[in-house]
Amino acid sequence: MASIQPELWVDGAATAVEFYAAAFGARVLHRVGEGEDVVAQLDAGGAVFWVVQADAGRRRLSPPAAGGTTGRVLLVVDDPEAVHARAVAAGATATSAVAPEHGWLVGRIVDPFGHEWEIGRPG
Repeated sequence: MASIQPELWVDGAATAVEFYAAAFGARVLHRVGEGEDVVAQLDAGGAVFWVVQADAGRRRLSPPAAGGTTGRVLLVVDDPEAVHARAVAAGATATSAVAPEHGWLVGRIVDPFGHEWEIGRPG
């Protein structure tokens, strides 16, 4: 078995966990720490990822601290339009509406912590 579980470095990790729960229906699988300084493993419908407090001293920069992002996360879901709308309602910024593109139905957001997401499905 192999899987990739991205780790997102954010300013305000506990707040980010709450956002991802509201935006993507993510549930916490593992969580340690206190206040905003937490490490949490989340599961959004089988898509597992981590949220960790950014730490410039360890060269773990949030997108605002880095001056932009270095990648984008693709969240594959059955209903991209509903998840995209829920993410925007939770505080994300839509950068493109959900629409057919290159054989996918996909839309894009930037979450309140500066990470770019594509929300889509093949077809």
